[in-house]
Amino acid sequence: MKKTVTAIIATSAIAFAISAHANVGKELAKDAKITIKEARAIALKAHPGKVTDEELEKEDGGSGLRYSFDIKHGKAKIQEVGVDAITGKVLENAAEGENPD
Repeated sequence: MKKTVTAIIATSAIAFAISAHANVGKELAKDAKITIKEARAIALKAHPGKVTDEELEKEDGGSGLRYSFDIKHGKAKIQEVGVDAITGKVLENAAEGENPD
């Protein structure tokens, strides 16, 4: 019984965190000039592979609003590609560091 309650609490916390994160991205999306679909295409042109994670976030550099994509190509390490949500310019294209976002 205790394990079941713990599992339910943990699952609820994860669901809430994901939902809260998604809402932040949706809130920021109204300020973006390009869509996530357009940004994804730009990111994949800069570094072909499979997108394993994506988000819209406020971050220093460029307009201050960027789409961030984690892209994996084969067995290579994850590449982080940042695309400015206003201009569509690639702001970052580097191997993800030891402390990923």
